[in-house]
Amino acid sequence: MSDDANAFQTALALILGRDPDLIGIVVLSLQVSLSAVLIAALIGLPLGAALALWRFPGHGMIVVALNALMGLPPVVAGLSVYLLLSRAGPLGELGLLFTPGAMVIAQIILVLPIIAALARQQVEELFQEYREQLTSLGLSRLRMIPTLLWDARLGLVTVVLAGFGRASAEVGAVMIVGGNIDGVTRVMTTAIVLETSKGNLPLALGLGLVLLSLVALVNAAAYLMSETARRRLG
Repeated sequence: MSDDANAFQTALALILGRDPDLIGIVVLSLQVSLSAVLIAALIGLPLGAALALWRFPGHGMIVVALNALMGLPPVVAGLSVYLLLSRAGPLGELGLLFTPGAMVIAQIILVLPIIAALARQQVEELFQEYREQLTSLGLSRLRMIPTLLWDARLGLVTVVLAGFGRASAEVGAVMIVGGNIDGVTRVMTTAIVLETSKGNLPLALGLGLVLLSLVALVNAAAYLMSETARRRLG
């Protein structure tokens, strides 16, 4: 049997046997990514809705900037957070560098533009459709935000899932600000890079399989949500 086949079998054994190292890395990865997505959603959803409802000087520039930041290179986000949190940086006194907190901040920067930009598009479409009805009810634009967000909830869940997919598969930013410290800041993506370079293919493959499974589940959930929304509109 080839070495690759042996490594694959060992990787499956690590997963099925709930290897402590593997489980610890997966749990930390989920904690960091879920925390980042939750915070980004709490900020990004109302921000996107506000941009959909209000027009003001510089509105177009903000929308363009959000759309551009959707493709922000992770290493640039990581470097920016590193400079902010380093000892010489303005937030260096917080001591967050090389901690899970720094990794959460980096992932928020990556995920927030995605959630805000896509939420703006969905809420703007709904606003154009229901503008007259909402105005006739005497609702201010501020009060329209929760109504429109609730009505667009199925599509927005897909948006949040897309943000989680971006966060969970990210490696560059968390490597820079987290340092890939064993038992402290080592997540799935950074561990895969490290273990592969060390030749520890079973653990790298095991983490890769778990990560692929998570990405597949997120995409399946997003597809189901989009199909549900489409049938509802149809």
